[in-house]
Amino acid sequence: MCLAVPGRVTEVRADDTALVDFSGVAKSVSLALVEDIGVDDYVLVHVGYALQKIDEDEAQRTLALFAELQDELAGQEPPQSG
Repeated sequence: MCLAVPGRVTEVRADDTALVDFSGVAKSVSLALVEDIGVDDYVLVHVGYALQKIDEDEAQRTLALFAELQDELAGQEPPQSG
């Protein structure tokens, strides 16, 4: 299973990369697989590559689900080591 994470483009660079914000963490991401990406666009990113452009509503729904899952996992006891 692969996981692609939504992020907001904050800067498009001349070398076919972009600076993408992931909830306050900025990472350089390759834009080699997508076209017509601009500042404030949302992209799905997997292993450093933007895979597709998505709309802001979809990105926010996905991020909300991630936050909900993180909250649920934080409330669980760690597994027992045996």
